[in-house]
Order: sequence, then structure tokens, then C-alpha cells
Amino acid sequence: MFSSESFPPPKTILSTAASLAASAVLFRSITANLIPSDINDYFSSSFKTFFKSLSSQLTIIIQESDGLTPNHLFESANLFLGHKLSPSTTRIKVNKPDQDQDFTITVDKNQPIMDIFNNVNCKWVLHTERVELNDPNSNAREIRFFELTFHKRYKDIMLKNYLPYVMKKGKEIKDEKKAVRLHTVDYRGTDYWSSIALNHPATFETMAMDEEKKAEIVEDIEMFIKRKDYYKRVGKAWKRGYLFYGPPGTGKSSLVAAMANYLKFDVYDLDLREVQCNSDLRRLLIGTKNRSIIVIEDIDCNVGLQNRDLEKDEANKDEDKITLSGLLNFIDGLWSSCGDERIIVFTTNHKDRLDAALLRPGRMDVHLEMSYCTYGGFKILASTYLQVKEDEKSELFGVIKVLLKKVKVTPAEIAGELMKGENVEVVLSNLIHWLQKKEADATRTATD
Repeated sequence: MFSSESFPPPKTILSTAASLAASAVLFRSITANLIPSDINDYFSSSFKTFFKSLSSQLTIIIQESDGLTPNHLFESANLFLGHKLSPSTTRIKVNKPDQDQDFTITVDKNQPIMDIFNNVNCKWVLHTERVELNDPNSNAREIRFFELTFHKRYKDIMLKNYLPYVMKKGKEIKDEKKAVRLHTVDYRGTDYWSSIALNHPATFETMAMDEEKKAEIVEDIEMFIKRKDYYKRVGKAWKRGYLFYGPPGTGKSSLVAAMANYLKFDVYDLDLREVQCNSDLRRLLIGTKNRSIIVIEDIDCNVGLQNRDLEKDEANKDEDKITLSGLLNFIDGLWSSCGDERIIVFTTNHKDRLDAALLRPGRMDVHLEMSYCTYGGFKILASTYLQVKEDEKSELFGVIKVLLKKVKVTPAEIAGELMKGENVEVVLSNLIHWLQKKEADATRTATD
């Protein structure tokens, strides 16, 4: 047993402690003044490295991007950890994107999140760093990254099992909450894209197109999204190309929206006239995400892309503009492999103006003609706009059926006529008169 007499008086203990602290401060000050800073930093770094080597913990760094492409593991982890908040968490981030059913919850920086996987304890922390850019006109960028820490003996479990599990769960959360977004070219952004929610209501049920064609395209895209292993086995990029062609107003853009809503794929609207050169085209492609639809509308209107002869003539005039060869590399060259499960849709009013190199399989795999309004398309429009079926107004429907075989009108024109009133009888009668006038005008033009 120790008696109180074995210890020095409290006053002596406090005095000694204060003296030691002062000596440590003095020693540190002398060291900083006498030893050059680079040598001091070297020893400091060496000591830190030495003590880290003795640690039993291993830390994995998961950055938000590698500078060019986003890190999908980071995105998945951010969503996954939003559902793993611990009682010690004091801050969270809450977002409500357009059309999403619920709030999206993600973690805030410097908030430790604990998780257990197969009896392995691990800790997640989100950090941020500011990076100054070389361009004096640009603001500093903020880089985000996760630190995942666990006992080093479980490294294989974390890499082979846990991280794939996080990816899977993050994807499930994202798909459950996903709102389809429309991306447009924006050279001010870091990845050349900006986006808004795509609120287009088009669905395959409301598309006024031939039922057989509609069934064929639904079957084709369903087969495509199920064939990841097939594309890998045959050595091809997991992508599909479509060409929608036909006169204006036949529903080409609406069909793209219907596909996006059906698949829950984002849409990237790429206007080639806004792209400055081939390298920018590659940069834009890299900035697109998996499970997306890249749309190039009115490709026949893009100067230099109709045929290769024109490209040769224009090459010497403006070397910076995108070329047909640049576009072909975008579609099926090496750069086209920078991503998975992507659909590329081209639209044109004049298929005959396109170079054969664009039309071959592997670039435009499916050619779909968007025709003038058929009777089947009209019935869909009448049900959608007037909520009336064929058997309810069979006499009027019969007259319209005959007229649609004689007159070439687009679904958009028919829809415009159906929106001019709410009385079904009056609207259908007016549509008949409008179609009859179209027929008379066409006959008069043919005889002139």
C-alpha cells in the first residue's frame, strides 16, 4: 500500500508539470529556429510514416472523379451512407430533385459513419479539399473524397465483397428515386453538361404510331438492357444505335422521351452545331453517364456530316470543326467504349441525305420510319385527348378512317385539331372538315 506521504505535495506536481510543458515549448521553438524547415518537415513526415506503419488500420480513398470521368463508387457510397446514419452524426444533406418521390439524404463532410459488414467494423468519413487552378480566371475547385477505414486483415473482404455490395445498394437507391433528366451542352461547366428534370409526359401507351413498330422497338430495347454479358462475350461496347426518320411532326422527339421514361435513362441532347471540334466531341462523350440516351437531332442539317466528299472539300477551310470521321469515332470507335448501357439516337427528316457510313449496323442498328398518322395512331390520339373510343363514335371514326388513307397528315397536326375543343362531337366533326379540305387542296395541287 502506498501512503499519501509517498507522493510529493500537489503544489510540487503542478509546478513540475508546468516546467516540463514550458521546456517542451522552448525546445520546439529552438528546433524550429535552428533546424531548417525542410529538414524539420522531413523528420516530422518520417515520424508520421513510422507510426502509421505500426497501425493496424487500412484506409481506402474513394475520390469523386479522376478528373475526367465520375467515380460511380463515390456516388453509390454517398447514397448508401445516407441510409446508414449513426446516432453520432450531427449534420446531413437533404435534397429534393424534381419528380423524385422522396428526399435524397447524403452525408456531410467530416461526419464519421460507422458500418458493419460480415462482422467487420468500418468507418466512413467524407472530406473535401480546395484545389487552385492554373487559370487565373477560373475559381478554385473543391474535390470530395471518402476515407474508408478498417482493420487491414480484412482488405480482401472489403475489396471483393463490401465495395461491390455498396455499389449494388447505391444503384438500387438511385433507381428507386431516379428522375429522368435532360442534359444540354454547357461549356461553362466542368464536364460541358448542364441538366434539368425531363418533364415530358410521353409514354409508349400515348405514342400515336403503328402498333407493330411500337412493339418492335419495345422488344428491342428490353433485349438490349438484358444483354450485358452478351456484349462482353462478343467483344462489343454495350450500346445500341437508332435512326428515327420521317417528316417533321411524326413524333421522333416524343419517341425519345417515351424511351427515356420507360427505361429511366437520362437524355443527353447533343446539338453538333454547338460543338467546336472533334476533341470537344470526345470530351462530351466522356461526360455522359451510363444508362443514358444520347440524342443527335436533325443530323441531316449538320454541315459536313452528310457525306465524306463534302467533308474533304471543307477540311481545309476550317480544321477546327467536327468531321464525319470524328463523329464515326464518337459512335463506334475507341471513345465509344467509355461507358456502358448507352443508346445513341439520330433523327432526320431526310434519310437519303446521310452518308452510308453513318447508316451501317453498329452505328445505326435500328432504322425506324416515323410515318404520317394512321388510323391506329388516330385512335390512340382520340383516346388520349378526348377520352373517346371507336365504338362510342363509330360513324365519325369511320369517316376519319377513310380520309386518313387519302390524306398525309402528321400526328402532331391531328393532335392540334383535337385540342381545339372539349365537345367530342364538335371536335371530331371539325376534324373531318379539316381533313376534307386537306384532301381537296392535295387534289387541286396534283391537277395544277
